[in-house]
Amino acid sequence: MSDTPLLVFGPRSLEYDFGPTHPLTPRRFGPGIDLLQAIGAEPGLAPEPATDDELLTGHTARYLEVVKRFSEHGHGWMDAEAGIGEGGDDPPFVGMHDAAAAVAGGSLRAMEAILRGDVTHAFHPGGGLHHAMRSRASGFCIYNDPALAIALARRAGKRVLYVDLDVHHGDGVEAIHAADPGVLTVSFHESGRYLFPGTGFVDEVGEGAAAGTVVNVPLPPDTGDGAWLDAVTSLLPELAAEFRPDLVVSQHGADSHLWDPLAHLRNTVNAMGAAARLVHDLAHEHAGGRWLATGGGGYDVYRVVPRTWSLVWLAAAHRDVPSQTPEAWRERWADEAGRYDQAPLPTTFDDPPTPTEPATARAIEQTVDEVRAVVLPLLRAAMARG
Repeated sequence: MSDTPLLVFGPRSLEYDFGPTHPLTPRRFGPGIDLLQAIGAEPGLAPEPATDDELLTGHTARYLEVVKRFSEHGHGWMDAEAGIGEGGDDPPFVGMHDAAAAVAGGSLRAMEAILRGDVTHAFHPGGGLHHAMRSRASGFCIYNDPALAIALARRAGKRVLYVDLDVHHGDGVEAIHAADPGVLTVSFHESGRYLFPGTGFVDEVGEGAAAGTVVNVPLPPDTGDGAWLDAVTSLLPELAAEFRPDLVVSQHGADSHLWDPLAHLRNTVNAMGAAARLVHDLAHEHAGGRWLATGGGGYDVYRVVPRTWSLVWLAAAHRDVPSQTPEAWRERWADEAGRYDQAPLPTTFDDPPTPTEPATARAIEQTVDEVRAVVLPLLRAAMARG
């Protein structure tokens, strides 16, 4: 079994492209993969499209037909359907089906490598498309690769802990697995009162026999990195200890950062890196190290996304974080970053901490206490039922 994390990236990673003005841009792979290679990572798995049968483990046949129709014609000729349409979050483009299926295929093949025992850790930075629902696209996501990878692990009999650290609620993964007591989904996100998708509240706890296996921690704007990390480190180990997963899947969206243009949590890469190391440690403590990490959101393509991806990989590789970002990397991407108003590039892998107002900190502590009071008794009951 390899102790080096499997890095998922290849030419097809660049094909998931909604167009030059869309926030989720394949430009992120330039500085992102370049920085990963500068710290010692090398791609080991190039994504290829998942089969229809694999996609049907999380999506409906009707939805696949809709995606394929849009995929043939691209922009400008069909009315919006199933969340796909001009002017929305998920505009159609030629080749959409294969591009989205390749994202799913990357996470599925990585999961297979973990289940075979080839690797303990895998990281798919282009994955993490957590908003896609069974029968519709949502929030830049066509096929839900984390949910599909979880479904694969469930067919192998594994109990799965899913941790979503994106600034947006991991609603698609939650919805697809809300009735499965063998999947515990935990999402830390900016409250739906202020941010897309408008869901992810404490009272969303799962369905039927799976009540207690959906956990949501909605956080207010201006949370700050210390309060965010406190919420994660307070709840996640306790939940993992109760659930005792066989495998961990995580989503490490970089869009909770202070500089991200689409949200307001004011996080730092310091907190993101610490959270990734916590997820890593919990995978070793409870799941034999089996851990699939995915990327997700992040729209400060040059200053934030590359460092966030690198911190996840460094956690999986059991390596210390360098103090400085490589000078050659900064020089290579400085002009392009400047053209997109994301300059200068950071010289360090950390950020100055972002403070939390006392009233905000108290509100977050109350939310964490409420989550604990609502969810833990239900989770314990579900575990007692086997």
